[in-house]
Amino acid sequence: MKTNILGLPVKETESIVTELNTLLSNFQVYYQNLRGIHWNIRGKRFFDLHVKFEELYNDSQLKIDMIAERVLTLGGTPLHTFEDYIKNSQLAVGKNISIDEKAIHLIVNSLSHLLKIEREILNKSSEINDEGTNSMMSDFIAEQEKTIWMMRAWLEEEL
Repeated sequence: MKTNILGLPVKETESIVTELNTLLSNFQVYYQNLRGIHWNIRGKRFFDLHVKFEELYNDSQLKIDMIAERVLTLGGTPLHTFEDYIKNSQLAVGKNISIDEKAIHLIVNSLSHLLKIEREILNKSSEINDEGTNSMMSDFIAEQEKTIWMMRAWLEEEL
């Protein structure tokens, strides 16, 4: 089995890079959705949600950078055009969302989809002992599960 400079199997690492680029694309759409709801939210909860959405998009921006840097670390090239992001994302695009509950549902649904991708990456990276990717995915998963719990509590929904 041929390994790269990090000691990881080349073929499997290339597959993880592809999956990370899919995650990157989905995160970019999620990020832009968060920007849109941050700008367009209306109503009595405006002040609280406006700040929360900004917190979430700032966090997403950091994660986007981390994903792209992991792709580079693994020897790949991160996707970096809107054309690539749209082509490789499965997230719904939230356009002109100004109602609080619709915004929160968009966040919960988006995070749920991101978790599926991250778990798949975690499984694949675990198989080849890619601890760098494992650690990143584990951290993302723990944070996003908590965010989903909080958002569903806000919506007064059960898990």
